[in-house]
Amino acid sequence: MRAPGPSDAGTATRAEERGAALALLPVAATLDYYALPEWLQAQWAVQFAPQILAYLALALWASRNDAVLLRLGLAPHKFGKGLAIGLIAGFLLGGLNSFVILTLVPYLGFDLTFLKQTPHAHVPPFLMVPWFIAGIAIFVEINFRGFLLGRLVALESGLRYHQSLRRHAPLALITGALVFAFDPFMVNTFRHLHWIALWDGLIWGIILQRTKNLYATIAAHAVEVIVMYCAIRSALMS
Repeated sequence: MRAPGPSDAGTATRAEERGAALALLPVAATLDYYALPEWLQAQWAVQFAPQILAYLALALWASRNDAVLLRLGLAPHKFGKGLAIGLIAGFLLGGLNSFVILTLVPYLGFDLTFLKQTPHAHVPPFLMVPWFIAGIAIFVEINFRGFLLGRLVALESGLRYHQSLRRHAPLALITGALVFAFDPFMVNTFRHLHWIALWDGLIWGIILQRTKNLYATIAAHAVEVIVMYCAIRSALMS
């Protein structure tokens, strides 16, 4: 099997996609989580259930379609451009979010000391930067942008309403960002800071829709979190 190249883009785009509705499974699982009693929501296995379901749905979707890398935005020839876009976006968002978290959030009276108790805080810095953060960025972006958002866009393209709206897929973009920001593990780990993931999800989603390049959102995600991790760790440990 050969890797998809630039000449394959038109073919994969025109080809009918099968199983796009599988992306609705993690959406439903995320909604269902908030209907559960609090004692059940506190269980780690339950918090990770939507993401586990998403990866299973991704595997099933991949088995039913061709040109999977291309459909996810991972065509090899896009790597260089995606890396350049992601580096710029990551540094900008990392700086902005670090300012919001370290300056505006405390000013509004919210506590940040809980961040010292998150799972990320217990990982040695030399493992977090860049290895652990890069690994998280790869898996999260394949899940939330490549699979979830990409399939929601495919579903929305079949709706019968104004062509320009279908092209920009606002319903898919907003749904994908909300599911990302309200992911149970995200909410339980980062508490009130999980709202920051909402505009991250919107911005990364827009980048993916404009570029069709998942390397860009992976790089943006990784660089942004590295900037934030270093800034916040430095502030909290000082």
